[in-house]
Amino acid sequence: MKFLVLGASHCLSRALAREGRRRADIVVETHEISALQQKGWVFEQCDAVIVPPLSHPASATPAEVVAHAALVEEVLSHCVAQNLPLVWCVSDEMFEAGSPTPISESLVPDPIDKGLRRLVEAGMRVREELPHHIILRVGPLFALDGEHAWLPDIIATLAGGNDVRVPEDVVVGPASAESLAMAMIGILMQLKYGADSWGSYHLSGIEPVSLYAFCGVVRTQLVTLLEGQGLPADFGDVKPLSHHHDQPLRRVLSCQRLLDTFGIHQRPWRIELERLLMQWCETQTQQGVSQP
Repeated sequence: MKFLVLGASHCLSRALAREGRRRADIVVETHEISALQQKGWVFEQCDAVIVPPLSHPASATPAEVVAHAALVEEVLSHCVAQNLPLVWCVSDEMFEAGSPTPISESLVPDPIDKGLRRLVEAGMRVREELPHHIILRVGPLFALDGEHAWLPDIIATLAGGNDVRVPEDVVVGPASAESLAMAMIGILMQLKYGADSWGSYHLSGIEPVSLYAFCGVVRTQLVTLLEGQGLPADFGDVKPLSHHHDQPLRRVLSCQRLLDTFGIHQRPWRIELERLLMQWCETQTQQGVSQP
């Protein structure tokens, strides 16, 4: 199978590319959007087009949100014309108000924010115009490299001796970009070979956690790993912020339909995070320094 991924520098694109190099049954081509626009959006001999998520759309500029929605709609028109499946990953921030219970895949986001509503409009067009589509809503992604990887910013801030300030009352299900990449490939392989289960799905890391607690785990594990290797670990602190004074905002995605349909389990974010931090610390050991 051959997948075309838009946005070569996105952390998900890089994770998909790495997975493609490890496997002999798939080919992953990553392209910058501007390059494809110059070529006229010709998707030759491609089995699916993948659009990575716009991370943090709730805090992105209106221009960024509008541009992303327009991109999805432009790609949609070409997928319809060329009869190609489209996979669009969407941030869990689309569920603006959160939910006290896990959010079902059947629920369509209904945000108040104008920019987020523009993304909902793009999603409605995908559902109406292209039967062969996957809209994959995902929790916050983390990786060691690529745009929107989240983790490098946390590490760089802490390693620079500065404090990381994050909400303690926003609860999410983080997921590694690598786990998302492997899940997407599994979904598309099953669809290619007979499954007919298109539609909307959720993927997030298991064990809901506040943004504050997640960053606290990052700091604790870094200190433990570096000190265990005899390297200095003079990190900044993780400071809590309070954005929701009444009750915590929970954006926890139910991933049951993904499990029931494709047999794809949520991966524990703690295990994924530890693996990545060990990889980062090994690099520091090789360099003989503790700064990124």
